[in-house]
Amino acid sequence: MKLFRWEQRTISRNAFLALILICFVLVVHEIFGEHGWLALRRERREYESLRQRIEQLQQENQKLEQQIRALKSDPKAIEKQAREQLRLARPGEIIYTLPEKPPQTPPPAPPDK
Repeated sequence: MKLFRWEQRTISRNAFLALILICFVLVVHEIFGEHGWLALRRERREYESLRQRIEQLQQENQKLEQQIRALKSDPKAIEKQAREQLRLARPGEIIYTLPEKPPQTPPPAPPDK
């Protein structure tokens, strides 16, 4: 009878330890798993970044739509575009174009004596 009681204690202790181990594994999986807490945080950051990019693109689209409307109907906008991009001028006007500046490099250091 004493042997049976010892086996019963051992079995219940082992079952308790197994339950704790299973709970630990589930918690670790819930944090580090493929769809766990860390993955959720990463997805939220990516979602926020994409949402901001969408807002930027929508604003850019609005500006381009305004520019298209202006080019279709506003003669001043058409003239401005022709002058800036095509380098066109009215009769009698002279256009001066300055050369682009080359990138500045720092002067060489004097040699040590």
